[in-house]
Amino acid sequence: MKTFMGKNFLLKTETAKNLYHDFAEDMPILDYHCHINPQEIYEDRQFETITQVWLGGDHYKWRQMRSNGIDEYYITGDASDREKFQKWAETLEKAIGNPLYHWSHLELKKYFGYEGVLNGDTAEEVWNLCNAKLATKQLSVRNIIKNSNVTLICTTDDPVDSLEWHKKIAEDPTFDVQVLPAWRPDKAMNIEKPDYADYLSKLSAVSGVQVKSFASLKEALKVRLAFFQSMGCCVSDHALNYVMYKPASEKKIEEIFAKRLSGKSVSPLEELQFKTAFMLFVAKEYNRMGWVMQLHYGCKRDNNALSYQSLGPDTGFDCINNYAPSAEMADFLNALSATDEVPKTILYSLNPNDNASIGTIIGCFQGPGCAGKIQQGSAWWFNDHIHGMTEQMISLANLGLLGNFVGMLTDSRSFLSYTRHDYFRRILCNLIGGWVENGEYPDDEKALKRIVQGICYNNAVKYFGFNLKTVD
Repeated sequence: MKTFMGKNFLLKTETAKNLYHDFAEDMPILDYHCHINPQEIYEDRQFETITQVWLGGDHYKWRQMRSNGIDEYYITGDASDREKFQKWAETLEKAIGNPLYHWSHLELKKYFGYEGVLNGDTAEEVWNLCNAKLATKQLSVRNIIKNSNVTLICTTDDPVDSLEWHKKIAEDPTFDVQVLPAWRPDKAMNIEKPDYADYLSKLSAVSGVQVKSFASLKEALKVRLAFFQSMGCCVSDHALNYVMYKPASEKKIEEIFAKRLSGKSVSPLEELQFKTAFMLFVAKEYNRMGWVMQLHYGCKRDNNALSYQSLGPDTGFDCINNYAPSAEMADFLNALSATDEVPKTILYSLNPNDNASIGTIIGCFQGPGCAGKIQQGSAWWFNDHIHGMTEQMISLANLGLLGNFVGMLTDSRSFLSYTRHDYFRRILCNLIGGWVENGEYPDDEKALKRIVQGICYNNAVKYFGFNLKTVD
């Protein structure tokens, strides 16, 4: 019997072990997409309890606690941190086969030196150990980042954001990890939302462009794009509930925009027409500026009306949408290719059934000058477990070039989530090691080193164009 989560956790062959320990384990981390708060980095926050760093905002864990019948009082309610931690520990014991079980114990081992097992019986021991270590400077936010070997972080930021904390971090000579903004313009696109007019007022104020038409909206966004670029931004991110509709005329889009500004609601068709025009506009701007466009889709958000009304968005009530927009995604990229304006693009679908379609789509729009210009993103959200990651990489290998893959990201709100990169690297090395031992790829150390280190770090450095050195 193997040791629980020992040195060779998830590594089934000797080749896998060698690949991980020789080439992957010590590679730096480039976290090109996450949801952490840059203010907490600048202020070097110290968490008072493990509950704050583990359960504050982590809807992954909240969902499992609800699945265990835990009252909301102990999840997002007013229970004490100790009570919430106890309920999570009791839940974790039942999470056999769930990535949260592995992630939690990887974090306990790496950051707190805890080699045991967290459950309801050990919760008090773990609580005291973690809180004592959190009280030391070793586990301040900045030191967590530094000790995780992170070189660069991209946060998620709205066009109206002042980026003041990014500026302060960049000007601080005591912290050399780059913290860059990433452009997330969903609120500028979501014309159907009841607060859309209020958002446009904010955009008008920060851009200096009075937004009274779609044309002026585009001008305001150009101003903010330039500002974000001046702050080191070269990455965008979009959450899409649709992908592409047949483009409408500029006149029609202006009519839709004017209708919405007058206080009227737009029809579902008008919403799709507007969003298509919006996405075509920003994609062309990204291409002009040399940015990377990330597209996340396949999610049905804010289910459970009663809970959503009381708790709001991003609280654990989203699910996979079975809508498979392969034709629409191809049409979107094709519309951009007609004028040679396809930016570097990463496609993520929450639906694992979309792996093959994404693999075929990206092959249609690759081009000279950039290896892997169009990427399939890493297994996302409900898929970032052993089987989801493995299936995504096998599909990408079957239909594209796995060796050009830009690899893992945390997509997290927790500063302890960098162990997810370790989890991914073990799965990657186990997969490749299996192919080598099965005679499907030669035991060529030089080539394998390039592939593993590329997927772990070097490919992302080159692809995004960050001011970082690759690892030889």
